[in-house]
Amino acid sequence: MNGIPKNKRGWRIWRRILIGVATLATLIAIFYTEEDWRGKRAWGNYKHEWEAKGEKFDWQAFVPPSVPDDQNFFTAPIFTNMLNGKIVMNPYHSDGSPDFRPEKDEVGYLGGEGKTRITDLKTWQVSYRNPTNASLAKEFPVAPQPQTPAADVLFALSKFDSAIEELRQASQRPYASVPLNYEDGFNSASSLLPVLAELKRCTQVLQLRAVAELADGESAKALDDVKLSLYLNNSLRSSPFLISHLVRMAIANIALQPIWEGLAEHEWSDEQLVALDAELAKMDFLAHYEFTMRGERAFAIASFENQRRTREVIVPQEDGGVITNSLRFMPSAYFYQNELAFARMQQQWLLPLVDTNSRIVSPAALQRAENSVHAEQKHYSPYKVQALMLFPAIGRAVEKFAAIQSSIDLARIACALERYRLAHGEYPETLDALMPQFIEKLPHDIIGGQPLHYRRTADGKFLLYSIGWNETDDGGQVALKKDGSEDREKGDWVWQYPMK
Repeated sequence: MNGIPKNKRGWRIWRRILIGVATLATLIAIFYTEEDWRGKRAWGNYKHEWEAKGEKFDWQAFVPPSVPDDQNFFTAPIFTNMLNGKIVMNPYHSDGSPDFRPEKDEVGYLGGEGKTRITDLKTWQVSYRNPTNASLAKEFPVAPQPQTPAADVLFALSKFDSAIEELRQASQRPYASVPLNYEDGFNSASSLLPVLAELKRCTQVLQLRAVAELADGESAKALDDVKLSLYLNNSLRSSPFLISHLVRMAIANIALQPIWEGLAEHEWSDEQLVALDAELAKMDFLAHYEFTMRGERAFAIASFENQRRTREVIVPQEDGGVITNSLRFMPSAYFYQNELAFARMQQQWLLPLVDTNSRIVSPAALQRAENSVHAEQKHYSPYKVQALMLFPAIGRAVEKFAAIQSSIDLARIACALERYRLAHGEYPETLDALMPQFIEKLPHDIIGGQPLHYRRTADGKFLLYSIGWNETDDGGQVALKKDGSEDREKGDWVWQYPMK
């Protein structure tokens, strides 16, 4: 060894290192190739198996059909002007620090005794007539002399009269489909956010206007505004993104407030109650659950595929910006296996949570699914990491589907109860007395499938409720959080009217 020149000994060492590096690189390449083949094959086999059973995994299957611009609600000039800021629909002062906003527990059609209140139009009147600074006074018209609270609120909101009429005309178009570039996968949903925000603000204006119209004795106008609000809700039905349906739920809750107030104050006529029931009957969130979950799955898979092709993941930031993280050295198997894991979780745990045929939602089944996810998270695997990150937020959405559908069902029965009262001078002893004259079929409690609970109260009103997410009959009691807002996971889901 000592007889070998130093330069030759050095070359031998380097040659061994190079051979070792080449061998390692070859092993890594073989590993990547094998893993990529296994991942692609596993995902392909799963996809083929379930497509044969009727499932769809490609995002193209969930894209609404293209419609002509002149027949599309979302391409009407009024909506275009709202999106580009030429028309601002907002019942609040728009300086970024509104003069007045009602507290969460001051209005609402569901809640505990003393927590559900009729909208305080006097507070709105004061806000419009006496803003905190001169610049705000220019935002809403003010009558020279004070009128009734309802009249002053309607006068202030008259700034939106022409825009609302244009919206009403646009709602007569045969189609409502938000134009989007769906090829961007989940990123397409971010383009929806301005549209969703405008729809919600429109509904807030319509809600306050309808409440004031009811107080002013103009129930026909209030009905028109409620119906327009419900149209805005239905305009998003064909969207395949969960965020669209969550906003639909928010819009539905806003639209239910004037319905509740009109019932509490006996402002609706029998004919108007029939019209309200017909509109509410169209709102079947449970029927859209599976479509929404499948659409969310398809676009999640599309996003994984886009990451596989680009080796980049775009992470939205709270400030509206994005960060692009590199996945340059990830094997393709990482993406294929996460697609497979996410599809399996959706199929096994999420889709069965709502039985659309029997119209039953199972909170216990969601708990079991969440327990399974927690168990999976304890055993880290890069082949499931993205799928497990997406699951919790999507899984909890089932509770929101159940809650809003329960609210709609309770509202329909409340309309039938008011029709019975108009005909007989009092509420019935049992809900069965409503059929078939006042409602064709009584909705059952979607939590458990049993009849909804109902009883007349000593003050001549009634208590109507679902057993709620805890699957326990709490006697019509509502659970409240420390801040006074309703805890929807505890107590019952109640429809009742405020005490005078």
